[in-house]
Order: sequence, then C-alpha cells, then structure tokens
Amino acid sequence: MVRGWFAGRLPTEWFVAAPEITIDREEITVLGEVASPRLADEASDSERAAAWAGRIKAFREDTRGQRMSIADEAEHRFGRKVAWGARCGERSEVFTSLSIPVMTRLRQRDRVVLDTLVDAGVARSRSDALAWCVRLVGKHSQEWLDSLRDAMRTVEDVRSAGPDAS
Repeated sequence: MVRGWFAGRLPTEWFVAAPEITIDREEITVLGEVASPRLADEASDSERAAAWAGRIKAFREDTRGQRMSIADEAEHRFGRKVAWGARCGERSEVFTSLSIPVMTRLRQRDRVVLDTLVDAGVARSRSDALAWCVRLVGKHSQEWLDSLRDAMRTVEDVRSAGPDAS
C-alpha cells in the first residue's frame, strides 16, 4: 500500500525508474535514481563523482518544498516519518534519516566485543559499535536477509487471503 501510494504521488519527472522504498516501524525511506549528467567519454573518475554529487545536490534543493509536502501527507497517512535520498551513477545519498534508540540486553561476553571496538577506535561508543556490528552483519548476510524478507511477505500474503477473523 505504501509503495503504491508513493508511486501515484511522486512526480514522474523526479526519477528515471521506480524509487526504492524501505519501510520499518518508524520510518519510510524513498531513494530514487536521478538522471545522470552528460559527460564526455574521457571524463575522469573525479569529474564523474563531482557531476553525480552535483546532480544529487540539485535534486535535493530543487525538490525540497514538494518533498516536504509529500512527506507531511505520508506521515499523516501512514504514521511514520519519511526520509528522502537520491542515487546518481555510483553515488547514493540519503538526506534525512532517523536515528532511533534501540534497547538491548547483552551479556558480558557481548559487551566485551563492543568495548573492544570502542577501545580500538573503530567506534566512539557502545551504541556506535553495535550499529557497526549490525551494518557488518547486514552487508555479509544480505542474500539470507532478502530470502527471509521474501518468506515473510509470502506469509503475509497467505494471511491476508485467509478467512476474515472478525
């Protein structure tokens, strides 16, 4: 439902393809691919990177008012904050995103892992260390996580097709 609403609500000229929409309990992130700038074939990697960054910045500035209006509508309708981002070439940038505190209980051996990351300078705090660990697991387990999400969608489809529980 959320993806369909955004598909109908977003201006067609914003993105070159359907945006990637990620939804969790608190936030909806809309990440769309903007058109790449025209560059000479012999453009260097740094010129390409600068062009991509410039195109993303232009999109952010040019669409700010309209994005805020759409986000207000979506937040009212779906009860979640909306974050926006853009991708151009090999560069991707999310403009605004929530940082939500998550409580967890860890035994000493797990806290020692976090403290080691802090002591080694990998993270500034236990909270940063835990976020680093989550990103690392997500990066190395993406295929498994995608399969798990697909399975959860299938279960939801079966539930919604079942008899009405009321």
